[in-house]
Amino acid sequence: MSDNFVAIVGRPNVGKSTLFNRLTAARTAIEEKVPGVTRDRLYGMSEWCGRNLVIVDTGGITFGRVDELSTMVRRQVEVAVDEAKVIIFLLDGREGLTALDEEIAGLLRRSGKPVIPVVNKIDYHDMESARYSFYSLGFGDPLPVSAAHGRGTGELLDMICSLLPPPEAEETSDFGDIIRVAVIGRPNVGKSSLINAILGEERVIVNQLPGTTRDSVDTPFLYRDQPFILIDTAGMRRKSKVKDNVEYYSVLRSLKAVQRSDLALLLLDGETGITEQDQRLAGYVDEAGRGLVLVVNKWDLVRGEEAARETYLNNLRRLLSFVPYAHVVFVSALTGWRLEKIFPLVINTWQEQHKRIPTPLINELLEDAVAVNPPPTVKGKRIKIFYATQPAVKPPTFVFFANEPELIHFSYRRYLENRIRDSFDFSGTPVVVKFKRRQRRGE
Repeated sequence: MSDNFVAIVGRPNVGKSTLFNRLTAARTAIEEKVPGVTRDRLYGMSEWCGRNLVIVDTGGITFGRVDELSTMVRRQVEVAVDEAKVIIFLLDGREGLTALDEEIAGLLRRSGKPVIPVVNKIDYHDMESARYSFYSLGFGDPLPVSAAHGRGTGELLDMICSLLPPPEAEETSDFGDIIRVAVIGRPNVGKSSLINAILGEERVIVNQLPGTTRDSVDTPFLYRDQPFILIDTAGMRRKSKVKDNVEYYSVLRSLKAVQRSDLALLLLDGETGITEQDQRLAGYVDEAGRGLVLVVNKWDLVRGEEAARETYLNNLRRLLSFVPYAHVVFVSALTGWRLEKIFPLVINTWQEQHKRIPTPLINELLEDAVAVNPPPTVKGKRIKIFYATQPAVKPPTFVFFANEPELIHFSYRRYLENRIRDSFDFSGTPVVVKFKRRQRRGE
């Protein structure tokens, strides 16, 4: 899978976070009419015309200031620009072209990446003349949008997809399907050590210093005649930036690896427990629809193994309750303890990702589920679910056809997902449950 990263770049307070929230259909980014609110990069998923996109929100760029915060934000933007396939250069239609916009244009021009000039805050058609002053930036026709109201965002997504490289063909080998496994985790949790222990040789650099790995490293190997590619993820761009907060630079690399993988091994530290960064990474894997195996590393350093394991598991299931399907395995990359347990779980997860359930069996389950717990009446309307089917795998996707799909509550979607898992397993992989309106004959 290609890495369809799209970076939103611009000076402070032009509406980058508002556009990010609009494109990702979420409210992840903080929106305030105060410059400099966004400091770290934020990432969100979007789908348009069959293409999966990762939208990257960045902090507002300033030049001339040498304080630590401005320098950090600038570096964040540079990393996002470097990794992006397409750049949205967001401009303010109400304030017009500024000297800072022209300086940022120079930075983006040197990147060599496709740049879409987008003029924000054009709420009405008669305001579109404001975009003409931005032609001088030399990026072609400025696209007028209103991030706050959604105006023009569909055309923007069309333009993004037209500039992306064609989707990569599925990779196969003489042995059959290649299973691509991303090894992700926060810096210094043991990603490279785990890969070296699996491969039995020094195929990637291992160092106690966080951020040693510079770029994602793809390593092919065979396990029981099944071809795999292990993708080791980078912590940051180069060693000179270790003095910065390396977690800023690790998330984008992990996301790139997840996008190119079938499933992910998320390494957790057996000593330190679950962190917010671990929760974010697990959330990205789930949102991307990839399989997930939670690998608790450094377990050789934990004393009272059985009691400690139970405590750790309870805490893990509480903090990562949004991925209850994930396999969990306790290992030590340093000593090789229980590493042989990982790949049977990986193969099981891959098989569950590709499992198809015959339509008659799905509808038998639906009939029983509705009989036990019928959909509630909403606003005086009785919800009826007529039939269901599984149109896709990786992740397994189930579509239920109903008379009022928009009234079905999230809790009922979760109920049906749990019934599907109880009957058909799907351990290790997300399951997508969708509702659509049943079309009548002649429609």
